[in-house]
Amino acid sequence: MKTILRCLSLCFCLALTPAHAASLEQVIARVKPAIVGIGSLQPTRAPAMSFIGTGFVTGDGLSVLTCAHVMQKLLDANPGEQIGILTGHGDSARFRPAKVQAIDMEHDLALLRLAGEPLPALQLGDAGSVREGQAMAFTGFPLGMLLGLHHVTHRATVSALTPVVMPSENAQRLDARRLAQLQKSPYTVFQLDATAYPGSSGSPLYDPETGLVYGIVNMVYIKGLKESAISTPSGISYAIPGVHMQALLLKNQ
Repeated sequence: MKTILRCLSLCFCLALTPAHAASLEQVIARVKPAIVGIGSLQPTRAPAMSFIGTGFVTGDGLSVLTCAHVMQKLLDANPGEQIGILTGHGDSARFRPAKVQAIDMEHDLALLRLAGEPLPALQLGDAGSVREGQAMAFTGFPLGMLLGLHHVTHRATVSALTPVVMPSENAQRLDARRLAQLQKSPYTVFQLDATAYPGSSGSPLYDPETGLVYGIVNMVYIKGLKESAISTPSGISYAIPGVHMQALLLKNQ
């Protein structure tokens, strides 16, 4: 009898494992068409298309959310180039021009607007429901052009709900950016036990079972405030909660 029960228990576990794995696979396949590269186009350049960060489509399929610092780098470095997004995958990448509709520097968010046919869009979930220990995933383009337009997905756990910046114990380490942030109303960000890279900035942080987006991965602005002494990936990443993305979208309807 015990042997039969052990066999039934093993069969039950094996039956659950593929279903769980298939769920994430299905969600990844569904979210990938909505995740885009953020970059520029210059026909005389080789390659003509270039991107440095990640974004994702939401709303009516013509709104793209990314990080403000990604857009700022593009605007500062290439003022004469055409700003836009890259869709597709690998060598099949296509460029679509986009207009910078709004930038929220405090929360490091940027909203782009596309013209033409809408793209597949991701839905925002209730970021206020996120709790420590919750499983998440994020998909983007780590290291940008170094790896090309090839989607990369990471699992993550929300390890902490933490203030965006903490007062420094050493006044000499309070640079202008930290001081400016301390003078503003503090807000909470998601700390993740996952390693992301600069090209991952702008990646959607989503539920691995539903695909609902709860945040946007940020690897420069927040990490610079909270871990300015760390120059290499530390196994810790951060994400801006979706409530600030929703506010930006509502303000620019």
